[in-house]
Amino acid sequence: MQGFFDGFGLITRSVSDGTMRLRVGGDGPPLLLLHGNPQTHAMWHEVAPVLARSHTVICPDLRGYGGSFKPAPSSDHGPYAKRAMARDMIELMTDLGHRRFSVLSHDRGARVAHRLALDFPDQVERLVVMDIIPTIEHFERTDMAFALGYYHWFWFAQPHPFPEQLINATPDLWWYAHTRREPKGPEFFYPAALADYLTAAREPATISGMCEDYRAATTIDLVDDRESREQGKRIQCPLLVLWGAKGKIETWYDPLAVWRNYASGSVDGRSVNSGHYLAEEAPEEVLAAVLPFLT
Repeated sequence: MQGFFDGFGLITRSVSDGTMRLRVGGDGPPLLLLHGNPQTHAMWHEVAPVLARSHTVICPDLRGYGGSFKPAPSSDHGPYAKRAMARDMIELMTDLGHRRFSVLSHDRGARVAHRLALDFPDQVERLVVMDIIPTIEHFERTDMAFALGYYHWFWFAQPHPFPEQLINATPDLWWYAHTRREPKGPEFFYPAALADYLTAAREPATISGMCEDYRAATTIDLVDDRESREQGKRIQCPLLVLWGAKGKIETWYDPLAVWRNYASGSVDGRSVNSGHYLAEEAPEEVLAAVLPFLT
């Protein structure tokens, strides 16, 4: 067990649309870490200190999550388009002095990273995505298994403020239920990380931001994804795909075959002996796969 972000500074930086919270540590080639739902940058607490031995590691909270800015819900969900969230990352990394960088990403953060690699191919050097396939593929392949297994995709996307009202009534109860897609003991999440997750979940603006993230996925993100596919836009950089062997991705899909339809460069990957939360459940395996890929 590493210390909780030993050697990292907790700072804020402004982008065009608001202020972002992030941790920065280490020295070497820049590496951007993008978290998933319903978490914050704290999900990287096990792997970030190790990666910081060889890289400058930047761990922000995505817009709508954690300590970063949270645009209000809107009719077109544009503030939560993955294209807008990707621009945040370009602005943030540029402000920190990094024009070109690699990305390690999980869950919702991996969807931002996918769009980042499509829209800014000259700036993403290498990309790791964990426990996802492209959003458009999920929706186009939807069947009963997906609808039941990932029911929250459809619930969170219901019109504002219905899902928010239900979640805000009992945010802790919701959070624990939502993060148990595979069985977990009460001590699964590291206390300091758990405290950060729950602090965010108890803030109504976080819940609205999260739901808007999913509403964007069903609307504006699909428009952008279809346009990119029609234009033949693919990931240009080397891509590493990891997924949890105890989760649903390899049950429902052939992840590498799917991703090879979205990438022009090399695509490699494998399962990790974990559920959905790879970086917290199997950090050693994640590092064993990621470090050789990055170096």
